Amino acid sequence: MRSHAVEDGLEKVRLPNIYRFLAIATITFSIGLCNGNPGWPPLCKESERQALLMFKQDLKDPTNRLASWVAEEHSDCCSWTGVVYDHITGHVHKLHLNSSYHSFWDSNSFFGGKINPSLLSLKHLNHLDLSNNNFSTTQIPSFFGSMTSLTHLNLANSEFYGIIPHKLGNLSSLRYLNLSNIYSSNLMVENLQWISGLSLLKHLDLSSVNLNIAFDWLQVTNMLPSLVELIMSDCQLVQIPHLPTPNFTSLVVLDLSFNNFNSLMPKWVFSLKNLVSLHLNDCGFQGPIPSISQNMTCLKFLSLLENDFNSTIPEWLYSLNNLESLLLSYNGLHGEISSSIGNMTSLVNLDLKYNQLEGKIPNSLGHLCKLKVLDLSKNHFTVQRPSEIFESLSRCGPDGIKSLSLRNTNISGPIPMSLGNMSNLEKLDISYNSLEGAVSEVSFSKLTKLKHFIAKGNSLTLKTSQDWVPPFQLEILQLDSWHLGPKWPMWLRTQTQLKELSLFGTGISSTIPTWFWNLTSKVQYLNLSHNQLYGEIQTIVVAPYSFVDLGSNQFIGALPIVPTSLLWLDLSNSSFSGSVFHFFCDRPDEPRLLYFLLLGNNLLTGNVPDCWVNWSFLEFLNLENNHLTGNVPMSMGYLPHLQSLHLRNNHLYGELPHSLQNCTGLEVVDLSGNGFVGSIPIWMGKSLLGLNLLNLRSNEFEGDIPSEICYLKSLQILDLAHNKLSGTIPRCFHNLSAMADVSEFFLQTSRFIISDMAHTVLENAILVTKGIEMEYTKILKFVKNMDLSCNFIWRDP
Repeated sequence: MRSHAVEDGLEKVRLPNIYRFLAIATITFSIGLCNGNPGWPPLCKESERQALLMFKQDLKDPTNRLASWVAEEHSDCCSWTGVVYDHITGHVHKLHLNSSYHSFWDSNSFFGGKINPSLLSLKHLNHLDLSNNNFSTTQIPSFFGSMTSLTHLNLANSEFYGIIPHKLGNLSSLRYLNLSNIYSSNLMVENLQWISGLSLLKHLDLSSVNLNIAFDWLQVTNMLPSLVELIMSDCQLVQIPHLPTPNFTSLVVLDLSFNNFNSLMPKWVFSLKNLVSLHLNDCGFQGPIPSISQNMTCLKFLSLLENDFNSTIPEWLYSLNNLESLLLSYNGLHGEISSSIGNMTSLVNLDLKYNQLEGKIPNSLGHLCKLKVLDLSKNHFTVQRPSEIFESLSRCGPDGIKSLSLRNTNISGPIPMSLGNMSNLEKLDISYNSLEGAVSEVSFSKLTKLKHFIAKGNSLTLKTSQDWVPPFQLEILQLDSWHLGPKWPMWLRTQTQLKELSLFGTGISSTIPTWFWNLTSKVQYLNLSHNQLYGEIQTIVVAPYSFVDLGSNQFIGALPIVPTSLLWLDLSNSSFSGSVFHFFCDRPDEPRLLYFLLLGNNLLTGNVPDCWVNWSFLEFLNLENNHLTGNVPMSMGYLPHLQSLHLRNNHLYGELPHSLQNCTGLEVVDLSGNGFVGSIPIWMGKSLLGLNLLNLRSNEFEGDIPSEICYLKSLQILDLAHNKLSGTIPRCFHNLSAMADVSEFFLQTSRFIISDMAHTVLENAILVTKGIEMEYTKILKFVKNMDLSCNFIWRDP
């Protein structure tokens, strides 16, 4: 027999189930209406339909995304793109007019134009999303502040500009406000007092809005009792005030990254006990990391990277056993990693790279069986054998670490067999250590998931059988300085998914096999430089927008055909020969994207071609030490982005074309060792105001040195020796301040760093001192030099 209490309980269960049935039936019925089934009248309110059509008229819609928005009488707004209706009342309650993230690369898909105030007629609109568009000629309309039914307003990455209207503070029902822009900082505020009217706000994202003069930012946001997410990344904030009593204790996410506080880290941040995610990276915080409340048990994500703490890792950090991500890289942290780190059993991502940590890498890291990403690169650990590290990190078996980076961590000795036990590895970086000895194929036998193997800068030898088929398919392979040669490693034939391949200085002495170019169609970075590769190259096959370095080898024959989409090409220091005409001038209807080209130190002949109009992206051009002849063509002046021009030691002659004055970004010009004639052009001093290095040595220039050279305030090196110059040295040479100021350096010695490949090319200069030629590269930026010798000039007394 049931008790009354049990019967009452069952009755309470039955009633909600009936309600659920009725709700589902109503939703199903409403969806049938909205789908426009035959026999059902349209739900569209005529006043709202007209408002939407007026809104569309002022929009720019280049791809006609709103083609369904038509004025025909029977066109039902319920079926219009981006429009969401309340299926019961028939009112518009959401407008989703955002562009997808992927369309960022296709600007034609963005909406633009003006925002028509007809939106005010949508009295029941609670959700407006115009994110990821291009309203770059438009300010945020102040009438948005009159759309008081809004609970959700998303204008992120839509390129609005100007001052954010204070009237947005009238949106008292707003729960979500996103005005961020990761592409520009065109929005600003005078103060944030208007936000105090948004008492129901849960999510506020003002990333990249200029808050430089909004000194009340913390005072105002602290008074929002419902706030759950506060994101003010890259807002040009310079002060983070003291906060005696935080009121926004409901905060779950706090992001103040990429601001410039240059202060101690505030303690109030660590009293927010409900925080789950805390982003304080790149804030200019200094001094020690402060102690925190022991109540921060909810914290799962902590990013303090790229500050300047210059302290040890505080012991309390190791007690955050719910923490899943800990990012402390680029901080100047020193001391040892405590073995207590083994208590942080929830850790999934641990990033301590680029610090000054010492001691041994603790074995207790092997207790962290949820750990998937570990980066300890670039620290000062005690010399340690890799066997200790790999054995401890492989304790967790097949579910262990996926990504391990030990680049430049002072590990020394042979790679142990225990590496093969880390069968979950997808990315492994052990570059720039003191690893040595032979590595056999057995070490890789269980690494079936491996995609990135980065091990450059070690003295390792790979020992495999000729028919070895690796168990993995690599996307990135970097084995610079390994002993792979003299023959090509045949197992490379099996790696068909490569995107980056670097075999710099691996002792390969061979032609490039025909099968090799079948592997490279997806490769975006290819470095085979500093080997003994020889023979001819007909065509270079790589993915679009790629970087190719084949320099410092022994290739012969004509320059190869290269893709027009190539960005970087180094074929220097080989024996390529013949005319350069076809390389530069074939395919005249196809513009080249190349911005970096090194062809120096080869045996190239013929005139410098006159077809530079198709090479307008070039920033760095090196044709030095070849056998090129003729004039510098006029079309070389159509290289608007050119920064560095090296033509020294060829057989060029004639006067310099005046079109070169259009290359106003030039910083380095080396034309030495040729036969140029005429006077030094006046426009060099008037138009090339950014010049750091000007070398016209060993030519046939004559006449006076133009006083306009004195306009070159950044000039550090000036070599006019061994010409036929006459007259007096301009008195204004004392105005060449960059030569006089020993503390100021303008000359870049390295250019074009390529992402994490850290591939740089050093600027160089041959300078003559007391008859001795010396090449300067790494220390070139510190050199100040002027040589006017072997001319017919004198100093005016």
